[in-house]
Amino acid sequence: MFVDTVAVRLEAGNGGDGIVNFRREKFVDKGGPDGGNGGNGGDIIVKASRNLNTLALLRYKKVLRAEAGQSGGRRRRHGKNGQDLEIAVPVGTVITDDAGEVLADLTEDGQSVVAAKGGKGGFGNAHFVSSRRQVPMVAEKGERGQVAQTVFEMKMIADIGIVGLPNAGKSTLLSVISNARPAIANYPFTTLTPNLGVVDIDKTTSLLFADIPGLIAGAHTGKGLGDEFLRHIERTNVLVHLIDAYAEDIAGAYKTIVAELAAYKVDLSKRPQLVVLTKIEGLDEKTRAKHLKTLKKLAPRGTPVIAISALSGMGLAELLRTTKKQLTGVQKKATKKKLKASLPVIGLRPDEAAWQVKKMDRAFLVTGTKIERFAKRTRFDDYWGRQRLRDIMGKMGITRELTRQGWEPDQKIIIGDPKIDELEGG
Repeated sequence: MFVDTVAVRLEAGNGGDGIVNFRREKFVDKGGPDGGNGGNGGDIIVKASRNLNTLALLRYKKVLRAEAGQSGGRRRRHGKNGQDLEIAVPVGTVITDDAGEVLADLTEDGQSVVAAKGGKGGFGNAHFVSSRRQVPMVAEKGERGQVAQTVFEMKMIADIGIVGLPNAGKSTLLSVISNARPAIANYPFTTLTPNLGVVDIDKTTSLLFADIPGLIAGAHTGKGLGDEFLRHIERTNVLVHLIDAYAEDIAGAYKTIVAELAAYKVDLSKRPQLVVLTKIEGLDEKTRAKHLKTLKKLAPRGTPVIAISALSGMGLAELLRTTKKQLTGVQKKATKKKLKASLPVIGLRPDEAAWQVKKMDRAFLVTGTKIERFAKRTRFDDYWGRQRLRDIMGKMGITRELTRQGWEPDQKIIIGDPKIDELEGG
């Protein structure tokens, strides 16, 4: 069975810690603060490559971890930045998080994305020197790198998807019109993996066709070859729906596939398509006309219905011309939509300095991008670190709001995620 989904935990590098240090010279007890800053943690970068066609490189790697930044040193030495981890994946790879949200959709060769951002290094005490603060005793922790439970899923990218029941003639058609050489036999489920083939429509146009393995009733729930291959249809712009001319129920064969396309998590039945009656080389004119009439009644208005024979070549030129015409129409609509979406939208930018205070049963919860970031960099086991955070909260107006809501010095203040960052009041 074709496997193209891999679950991977991404762990970007943590930032290095800043340090508290003072120069100690022969005649000067404290020559001044010189604690260096910590280095930044490495990012995890995912890059699409046309040289790969599977996710095999990730299949046995449950955790991908970038290098952490090093801590700062004496004499203002900056800690070394952690090395980025670059992961190569096939073009067509989609990355989602554990909630199903799409983090990246890599559709072009060389396209890359930072899937997990490394943490910033903490400042050493030399950073905090000022005319008013000449002997700072505070240094920051490095920020944690981003951690994400992800799913990497490869979806083939093709212009045209060939669909139909098992033995409808999909592989035969692809082998005749393209350079592909799929396995062909006179029994169902010959094709166990999607096949791709480049088809020369004319002297100026070549299209990529994908032969999607045979679908049966209930495929969207995992029956037969299951929905392993329905996902590949998501990438195609136009569907070529093949109907075997010798099927016992022509209408039933058409309805079965349409029902599966509609029942998939993305309604694929509305994708532009051509309905194609195949294997007509042994049919008489009357039977062929009868089958075509049946299909024209079933197909949506405006859908081309064509009869072909892959073995004799009958109708193939018309099929390719019509396919190109359908694809051109889809591409024009996509271009207009893209241009419309690219118009600038003017709106309010999120205020990172904004914060909220919420009174809970036994504590007060403080949230906000900026204050949470300060909290993550604070050493709570260090008196000077806690004092600095209290000063920041005072300057931001958070302490005033806590007091207004009834906070007492012996009550707990939680900043951000209660499981990670908390500050004891007092």
